[in-house]
Amino acid sequence: MAVREGRVTFIGDDASSVRDMIGRHTRVVHARGGLVVPGFQDSHIHAPFAGRERLRLSLHGLSGRDAYMGAIAAYASTHPSEPWILGGGWAVEHFPRGVPDKEDLDSIVPDRPVFLFNQDLHGAWVNTRALEAAGIDRGTPDPLDGRIERDPVTGEASGMLHEGAAYQVDERVVPRASIAEWRSAILNAQTYLHSLGITGWQDAWVTPDTQTAYEKLAADGLLTARVVGALWWDRHRGIEQVEELLERRDRGLRIDTPMSHLGGGFHPISVKIMTDGVLENFTGALLEPYCNDCGGRTENRGLTYIDRELLAAVVTDLDRHGFQVHLHAIGDRAVRNCLDAIETALRCNGHSDRRHHIAHIQLVQPSDIRRFAELGVIANCQTFWAQSAPDRDKLTAPYLGTKRSGMQFPFADLISAGASLAMGSDWAVTTANPLEQLEVAVTRVSPDSRDQVPFLPSQRLKLDDAFDAFTEGSAHVNHDEQSGKIALGYRADLAVLDTNIFKSGFITESRAPIADAKVRLTVAAGSVVFDDGTCS
Repeated sequence: MAVREGRVTFIGDDASSVRDMIGRHTRVVHARGGLVVPGFQDSHIHAPFAGRERLRLSLHGLSGRDAYMGAIAAYASTHPSEPWILGGGWAVEHFPRGVPDKEDLDSIVPDRPVFLFNQDLHGAWVNTRALEAAGIDRGTPDPLDGRIERDPVTGEASGMLHEGAAYQVDERVVPRASIAEWRSAILNAQTYLHSLGITGWQDAWVTPDTQTAYEKLAADGLLTARVVGALWWDRHRGIEQVEELLERRDRGLRIDTPMSHLGGGFHPISVKIMTDGVLENFTGALLEPYCNDCGGRTENRGLTYIDRELLAAVVTDLDRHGFQVHLHAIGDRAVRNCLDAIETALRCNGHSDRRHHIAHIQLVQPSDIRRFAELGVIANCQTFWAQSAPDRDKLTAPYLGTKRSGMQFPFADLISAGASLAMGSDWAVTTANPLEQLEVAVTRVSPDSRDQVPFLPSQRLKLDDAFDAFTEGSAHVNHDEQSGKIALGYRADLAVLDTNIFKSGFITESRAPIADAKVRLTVAAGSVVFDDGTCS
């Protein structure tokens, strides 16, 4: 293969033809028995927030309350001048009922507010100082889109904020990051993602500040990944915000960057709408109520953050203005509402090439699976979630019941029904490594526990289908017509793996060690952006 000026200019088996193209300044890369693949594209990621966590207090990779407490205490000790202790990455399964308390944080950081998002970004662990700064006490009502955990005896806030209760504190009370901090966070994330073979992504939570940071990096030639921005829909406002989103889109698309001629840069062409929460804290929207501890039904059907009729009107208006809509839907009621909204938009506006997509799709009714293909809705899959895990086994399955628990993450059924798939990590919620995600897609088992029982194994994907979803499928959802596969004239977004994961015998009935493969080299738009030094 040969690459010139950012594009693939030759593919073939004739080594002499390639050698004839080598000049004084040509870099020659030998795969040395490895595999050259298209650069991965992540269709649902939170790169600025993940990068910011990496620069702050990160609890990712730690296991258990004691490990968290030690890391928090150490960070507070080594950062005595920081007015707030900020970070995140803790996992709910390490606390009773998934709920930590403020007393633990008060015992190690009594003098400053502490605000720590959990790893799925749907809740925050806070201390007494943070609650005081936010003005939250016994008399503070729950917001419509969230919940304040309370002591069952006193009614006082106990130190856990769910959904909108956490977001309100983060947006209104926690010190705001500067544009310079966001730039550093994005660059940190980009360096890490390139090391995993990722050359492009769709940012699923773009705020005005992170958009400005992206645009400045793109204009300065520092954004080497191609990024689609999904502008955040403020669920506390109405349809009037569409005009502001149009202005932000038009501003972003006017910026000329060194990568524009290759289709690179930053493209704020999507809008992200959160329609429900998550099942672990009972905020995922269900058609039928959650079960209780004894297997009976409660009255709780979860939360819908935007009314069904308003969602249809919003999606229709955004579609009419040329936006792609990127929808978060965990529960079966949320998925159905999203499909209904897109169906309304198509009926009102006619079919188009917006490439609307629904992310997460944890619980989907069988009657709704066929609608993805019928409506042209892309299934945005977070395949790493489709494995047995403590939070799912303890905090989800018992409250769904047996029948609904057996309907989770129906990726194979979606493929069989003709749906188009894209893949995203939701990093930093879970790993950003595409190879780890591909292994779970194929096995429904964690790469760290390969002897465990597969999670709903009938929904395993073939490697070809999973790989296509993480390359060409995600490029498609990102409106990137110049990448996603290796072809003449395409942008040279490439990764070199040390192992041919497609070779005969690599995947068997009992093993598929895809996550053991490593990325040796990553090329974005013809430039080497990661090199482990083994491809000379």
